[in-house]
Amino acid sequence: MIRRPLVLALALALLPAVASAEDLLQTYELARTGDPVLSAAEANRLAVREGSVQARAALLPQINGQATLTRTRDHGRTVQTDFDENGNIVSFPASSDSETTTRRVGVSADQVLFDFGRFSTLRSQRALSEASDFQLESANDDLITRTSAAYFNVLVQLETLAAAEAAEAALKRQLDFAEKRLEVGLAPITDVHEARAQYDSARASTILARNAVEDAYQALAEITGQPIRTLKGLPEDFTPALPEDKGVEQWVQTAIENNPALRAMELQLRSAEADVQTARAGHLPTLYLNASYGDDTSWGDRTILGRTLPTDSEGYGPSAGLTLSVPIFSGGATQSRVRQAIAQRDATQDELEQQRRALVRNTRAAYQALVAGISEVEARRLAVVAARSAYEASQVGLEVGTRTVLDVLANQRNLFQAQQAYAQARYNFLQARLTLERAAGTLDVEDVAAINRLLTADITVPANDAVSR
Repeated sequence: MIRRPLVLALALALLPAVASAEDLLQTYELARTGDPVLSAAEANRLAVREGSVQARAALLPQINGQATLTRTRDHGRTVQTDFDENGNIVSFPASSDSETTTRRVGVSADQVLFDFGRFSTLRSQRALSEASDFQLESANDDLITRTSAAYFNVLVQLETLAAAEAAEAALKRQLDFAEKRLEVGLAPITDVHEARAQYDSARASTILARNAVEDAYQALAEITGQPIRTLKGLPEDFTPALPEDKGVEQWVQTAIENNPALRAMELQLRSAEADVQTARAGHLPTLYLNASYGDDTSWGDRTILGRTLPTDSEGYGPSAGLTLSVPIFSGGATQSRVRQAIAQRDATQDELEQQRRALVRNTRAAYQALVAGISEVEARRLAVVAARSAYEASQVGLEVGTRTVLDVLANQRNLFQAQQAYAQARYNFLQARLTLERAAGTLDVEDVAAINRLLTADITVPANDAVSR
């Protein structure tokens, strides 16, 4: 988590000073500095880490200083006794007034000697702090896959737009050809109507494709915080290959051992178990060491029977002691907190098991998608070749009268769909590589650089696209 920005900086330093296109690695760097989701994850990590600092602080000496100044006035009536001139005891009422000012300055310190609840709280917060590190690492991995998915989606939409515009232009030629054949009596009016319907449909598809390109660009800008207009794409001769010669079981084992989200959940379970101990500590006694030093001064006077007497006093000195607190009865609150903590621990344990099972399934699915993607890309490429050949042959057949306009239109539609599927399959394969690495917990900027080296073709927005305006 610390070395990744350094590796990324070194990798970017090797790029050309002026690039004609924003490649995947450059886009990822923009996302690292501009993505609010990652920024929120970093802020949450800092907030969680403060919990262990606060839990440790509760075990250290707690020192406080106090200073008070009090002024007291008192008026009362008392019964005084005295001897008369004959030696007899007599009683008579008397009033008294006093006014006193007291100043108190002191410092006190408390140190925990035994408080099992505070020690278990520290263990819980340390586990959460370590879990936050893995959660941030998972957020970094998620940023890579989100950025690549948005980046590849732009490329797919651009290729879809290019295919849609090519289909629109081809259908316009077919419409013109059908109208000319109608004029010389070589084609029925139905061919013209069918060609016009297909052409109008292609125009609508092109409009939708342009809107999809605009939305894909906006989705990428949502992550990076900056608009990106030109990208790097796959060349025509791209051949997919597996990243490493590892079986699916090895990938699954690596995922269980290294996946940061799973490790974060394991640490959260450890924290929940410590919380159970904290709740049970409510039944245990606590022992604290107390020490203080005080300086007390008071001054004033008291008036009684017409005589005023001073009441000044002064005292200072240290004190120390031990405080043992033994819980006896709390109305059942301690038992309730124990049951609550156990239930929360069990819920966390179930969530961990669910996440582990989902990780195994997702890792297998990503591996299978990657393996199947190699065959799918080749099959889609051959489908494009076959669809293009069929379209060209139908055009020739139309000119010599062996094929109809409907045949040409159908083949044109098949070619467009094959080109769409081919573009989607190629970039899905790249995304599957990153998804598998993320599931295994081995996704790094080096994987982004490896994918980036495959993107060598400059991809620009068509001149008539809404994004370029």
